[in-house]
Amino acid sequence: MLETVLQAVINGLLIGGIYALVSIGVTLIFGVVKIVNFAQGEFVMIGMYLSYYLSSQFNIDPVVSVLFSMPILFVVGVLIQHYLIRRVLGLNDLPQIFLTFALSLLIINLSLMFFTANYRTIHTWYSDEAFHFGGVYIPYAKLIAFVLAMILSGILWLFLKTTDLGKAMRAASQNRDVAQLMGINPNRVFAVALGIALALAGAAGSLLMSFYPAYPLVGQVFVLMAFVAVVLGTLGNVLGALVASLLMGIAESLGIQFIGADSGLIVVFILLLATLALKPSGLAGGWRK
Repeated sequence: MLETVLQAVINGLLIGGIYALVSIGVTLIFGVVKIVNFAQGEFVMIGMYLSYYLSSQFNIDPVVSVLFSMPILFVVGVLIQHYLIRRVLGLNDLPQIFLTFALSLLIINLSLMFFTANYRTIHTWYSDEAFHFGGVYIPYAKLIAFVLAMILSGILWLFLKTTDLGKAMRAASQNRDVAQLMGINPNRVFAVALGIALALAGAAGSLLMSFYPAYPLVGQVFVLMAFVAVVLGTLGNVLGALVASLLMGIAESLGIQFIGADSGLIVVFILLLATLALKPSGLAGGWRK
């Protein structure tokens, strides 16, 4: 019994690291730009297809392809901020919601057109390998993805805490008007925030490819979990999104293990409802961003 629980917790933590990259991107955009990006999951999907293409055409490992997907999607994020998001920032919430939702639908349908609905997978030398400790095993592919996800999260945290641009982003997230009075260029900060968020989504997609199939609707799975993590961990709080993502991964894995294969999301939403009932501000309410 103990080994079963431990195995479920390990599995949950490993997938929770991927959820963290996606949810941190969502909360970064919301915290800094004050807009909800419904298309965040589609950029995870783009990262997956980029890795698939690099692997099939150039035999580049999915982990190495992170070095390509992150800068590509960073540039895409900057361009989207400059040419699309910037146009609706002065408007009310509805145009902002419709814009990112329309972007999501556009990317999904273009993916269906170009890639069809077929699943695409990458098989690496470590895809079927695992560490074994008694009755517990840790898959290499998921462990590598988790470690790199935590490293990227740590780098982002250091960036936000120690660099001038990171401090400017934190200032803009706390009070945009005061930050602008202090000489912070909001357009530059917003572009960097969106670029980083999409780069994290691209990294998540690349890391997923060694153990998860790519298909046009795959982003919907991860963006749903990301939104739950953002609410659960307190809107706009990067550290809260990280902790909430890991907890959600564990809750989902325990639900699948002890209730049923389709019960993971049910347990996650029960956790969300319980948290909002007991602490409406979220788990990280009161934490410093």
